[in-house]
Amino acid sequence: MSSKIDSENSRLDDAARAGWLYYVAGNTQDEIARKLGVSRQSAQRLVSLAVSERLVKVRLDHPIAHCMELSARLKDAFDLKICEIVPSDPDAPSSIIGTAHAGASEMERHLKSRHPKIIAIGTGRALRACVEQLSPMDCPQHSIVSLLGNMMSDGSATAYNVVIRMAERVNAKHYPMPLPVYARSEEEKRILHNQEPVHNILELIRQADVTFVGIGNMDATAPLLVDGFLTRDDIRAFDRAGAAGEITSWVYDRQGRVIEGLSNDRVNSAPLVVDSPNPVIGIAAGEVKVKAIRAAMEGKLINGLITNEHTAEQLLKE
Repeated sequence: MSSKIDSENSRLDDAARAGWLYYVAGNTQDEIARKLGVSRQSAQRLVSLAVSERLVKVRLDHPIAHCMELSARLKDAFDLKICEIVPSDPDAPSSIIGTAHAGASEMERHLKSRHPKIIAIGTGRALRACVEQLSPMDCPQHSIVSLLGNMMSDGSATAYNVVIRMAERVNAKHYPMPLPVYARSEEEKRILHNQEPVHNILELIRQADVTFVGIGNMDATAPLLVDGFLTRDDIRAFDRAGAAGEITSWVYDRQGRVIEGLSNDRVNSAPLVVDSPNPVIGIAAGEVKVKAIRAAMEGKLINGLITNEHTAEQLLKE
């Protein structure tokens, strides 16, 4: 009896993987057959089974056993409140397609609340992808507030700011932070933060019911470097200081401790909170992000994680 149940669960797991590859990752049935090691006819049957068993709607709706196991282990290892692991595309283990769907689902769970909520949100490619997956909603009861400035030093808009886009999709009041990501000096930072609108935004952030952040790596492909906020010399200086990653432009070390000095002195973002009583959910995937994600969990800068199974497996390695 147990063997029969295990066989059925395995069959549904295969169907769920096939459904995810087809409906979420956009693979053809030939590609699915190759990735799962089955015939094209079997791949077609697995996709059909995913639909007939209602495992697939618009998003994958089946808790794949391995993903659930990884989620439980990460929760236990890093004392996480929330951990969602999505399947990985074997050919694109760093893809954020699946994490974007899962991130959108988690955002929608909070947005559907009838009680007013303050939702704080960072910026970056992963969060932008999540927001693009949000269903149109009408949420005038909620407030969406940005954790960091939405301008480059020359006054132009940053490329991956998401607060305005999110507010447009869900019709919520929003509070973009009208500041450059970095001040030119510590004194300028103090002046900017003492402005009444900025002070009000920082107070809203302190009251946030849930926070969503991206997690950046600090190497030659660092988003802060690629997007023009830091120079290669800045990256090298942080590397010498033991940098592991960054959240909302705050750079931290392998223990998740914010590094003192360097450009951290000029960051206009809201301060990172250690061991927040409310959910702070990091959304990131890819091998290049592993060190940054692990450090953020070690330092309790985040207490929730949405990632894919390949990244989760790397996070659990010694």
